[in-house]
Amino acid sequence: MKIVRLFAAALLALAGLLAFAGPASAHAALKSSSPAEGASLAAAPQKVELTFEEAVTLQPDPISVTGPDGAKWTVSPPTVTDATITAAVVPTGPAGAYTLTYKVVSDDGDKVTSAVHFTLTAPASPPATSSSAAPTSSSAPATTASPTPAASSDTSGGIPAWVWILIAVVVIVAAVVVGLRLRRSRQ
Repeated sequence: MKIVRLFAAALLALAGLLAFAGPASAHAALKSSSPAEGASLAAAPQKVELTFEEAVTLQPDPISVTGPDGAKWTVSPPTVTDATITAAVVPTGPAGAYTLTYKVVSDDGDKVTSAVHFTLTAPASPPATSSSAAPTSSSAPATTASPTPAASSDTSGGIPAWVWILIAVVVIVAAVVVGLRLRRSRQ
């Protein structure tokens, strides 16, 4: 009977640890994007849109788009509405693979840097004669991201998930060892 109670207490402690581990290791996850991850586009987009699972704020130089030739698109200052970031872009460059890099701060204060990859099947060129097009470098500076690996995450400020997993494993092993010793002492 004591073993059952001890095991129940250990399971309850583990459940408590796991219940608090989720929020501590959560980050702003990308819900959807335009262009979408892996999309193949016949024409370059005139704006980019990123929608997250929670409200976010922007880091410095929050959005950049880089083409296969290393050229960077001109990106207007982004706007943030709740969990959605929108920015007008002036696309230039050859057909090929493009990377939209974004840097945001999640609700819990963690900095998140990641990327969306898409392909243009035709060369991108800026609009020829439109004064209302996305801002040029004279009205808004191009934003570029410093070289950072895609899908990286700065987790300063939170406890990493692996720590919680390690604690849970230690609690389970300790409960099993105590249970086995109690069982041996009865025999």
